[in-house]
Order: sequence, then C-alpha cells, then structure tokens
Amino acid sequence: MVTKTRKSGAAPSSATSASASPLSGAIKESAQQIWLAGLGAFSKAQAEGGKAFETLVKEGLSIQRKTQAVAEERLNEATQRMSNMANDIGSKAAGQWDKLENIFEDRVAKALKKLGVPSARDIDALIARVDALSAKVGGTKAPARKAPVKAAAKTASKPARKTPSRAKKSA
Repeated sequence: MVTKTRKSGAAPSSATSASASPLSGAIKESAQQIWLAGLGAFSKAQAEGGKAFETLVKEGLSIQRKTQAVAEERLNEATQRMSNMANDIGSKAAGQWDKLENIFEDRVAKALKKLGVPSARDIDALIARVDALSAKVGGTKAPARKAPVKAAAKTASKPARKTPSRAKKSA
C-alpha cells in the first residue's frame, strides 16, 4: 500500500480550499434552490389552501344539513312512537279506571241497600206508583178543595198547653 506524507501544513490547506470552493458553492446553490422550492410550495399551498378551505366549509355545511335532517326525522319517529305508546297506556288506564269505578259503585250500592236507603230505581218506581194512584183517585172522584194555607200555618205555630196532672191529687 502506498502512503503519502505531508510536507508542510500550508500547502495542503490551499489545495483543499481550491477543491472545496466549487463543492461548497454547489452546496450553497443547491440549498438556495431547495429554499426557493419550499417558498414556492408554501405560496402555492397558501393560495390553493384558501380554495381548499372554502371547499371543505361548503362540504361541511352540506353534511351538517343532511345530518340535521336525519336527526329531525328520527326525532319525529321517536316522538310519534312515544305518543302512540302514551295513547295506548292512557286507553288501558281508562279501561281500568272504568272497572274500578264500577266496582266502587256496586259496593256503595250494596252498603246503602244494607242500611235500608232506597236506590234511585226504587225512588223512580215509587214516583211512578204515586203518579198512577193519583191518576186513579183523581179520575173517579172530584178533586178535594185545598185547605187555606194560613189556617194550617196558625195551628202549627201555637205551642201546646200544659195541663196539671191529676195523678198527684189522688195520692
């Protein structure tokens, strides 16, 4: 293997700087081109980014409207189902209340009957009998004169007299 020896410190640096100068210039030029390409990409992205942003906003509004329409539709369906269920439960409850009311009325009627209180039917039957008897009595005989109301009122308003008891005298 062949090896080179260095003769002095000044000579190699001048040779290296001469060969490094074109390389560093190429690197600087390449870095400058990369920087300019980045600025161009940024500028293009900024210009097109506004358009892309507006497009995304429009698409977002469209999706939001569709989502709201679907949500409203489902809400209406749920509301309708709940309304139907409430109506069904209400009608069932009304039927149960009617049964309970009938049971209560029957028990009250039985209790009143045990106490001897006449029912509405009994009173209606009595009224019909009284009307029938009044018609029979009134049809065969002339109606009796009515007594003056004042005379009846006077007799009812007098207090009864106390009479001395005779049983004490005999003793």
